[in-house]
Amino acid sequence: MMGKRGTRQSGKVIGDATDPQGMTALAKAYLEWGRVHNYSELTTDHHLRYLNAFLKWAADRGIAKPSDVTKPILERYQRWLFQYRKTNGDPLSFSTQKCYLVPLRSWFKWLAKHNHILFNPASELELPKQSQTLPKNILTAGEAEIVLGQPDTSDPLGLRDRAILETFYSTGMRRKELIGLKPYDFDRERQTVMIRQGKGKKDRVIPIGERALDWIGRYERDARPKLLVSGKPTDLLFLTHFGEAFTLDRLSQMVKGYIAQAETGKAGSCHVFRHTMATLMLENGCDIRFIQVMLGHANLKTTEIYTQVSIRKLVEAHRATHPAKMPQKTAAEQSSKESKAPPA
Repeated sequence: MMGKRGTRQSGKVIGDATDPQGMTALAKAYLEWGRVHNYSELTTDHHLRYLNAFLKWAADRGIAKPSDVTKPILERYQRWLFQYRKTNGDPLSFSTQKCYLVPLRSWFKWLAKHNHILFNPASELELPKQSQTLPKNILTAGEAEIVLGQPDTSDPLGLRDRAILETFYSTGMRRKELIGLKPYDFDRERQTVMIRQGKGKKDRVIPIGERALDWIGRYERDARPKLLVSGKPTDLLFLTHFGEAFTLDRLSQMVKGYIAQAETGKAGSCHVFRHTMATLMLENGCDIRFIQVMLGHANLKTTEIYTQVSIRKLVEAHRATHPAKMPQKTAAEQSSKESKAPPA
């Protein structure tokens, strides 16, 4: 069954791979083709997880080969996703349903292109319409400072955590990008950081603030040497207390804990700082195209969501131009009020 993050099968395609034209063998061939053509491991894992969900669903219904799949069968699967309920009784969101369908559609396109099937039954499969949702929790500048002040910087782990939070806040980089940082990726003279092989396997250079660089420098000098473990050489910047790289989940848990500890009334994890950085920079007059580069968005439309949450300038315009205002007291009314006030 599907869990919170989809079906995981220890990195393997489920099912019997003995039939060269069966679901399992052709799913494995597709994933291997992706690796050969430089698809990232994250993309490959994503496709594996969601293809396995379909393979299990198909096997339960006696559908053994991709050539047996028709458009009505795929529509049945789509309805099943819509009707599926998680252990807590909640349905899958439409964005999650889309996550299950997009790799499936790509797989059938590949099968048809490489002549494993005569036609592509998924060519006209309509994906769920996506609702436009705004980021739920965005910190104010004051709230961000409260969160940043939570780690105990007298402790090596606390000093490391403060440097991590400052890096997230200053740059808005993704979790995976931060985990892969190395000390030589920073140019302190230019105040920039090189992000290597970010989303879409793209490198980019972005600015990082002087304060974040200062905390990173303190961490490198006073904490990182204490986290290095003999026999485990590594050039990664941020290390766990085992001297190893962070996992995505471990990093999220750490940041989530500090946000909860700050008691701002807002919840979230690493992405909160990404949303916060983009929104605050936009409110302070930064061109949205610069924010697009900072965040590593391929499409400006993805970045434009922050124009919806950057509300301060809209509030100022509303106050300045909307005719419905509180009436101003006249000088006579103010004088009358003061004369009725009791003597001090």
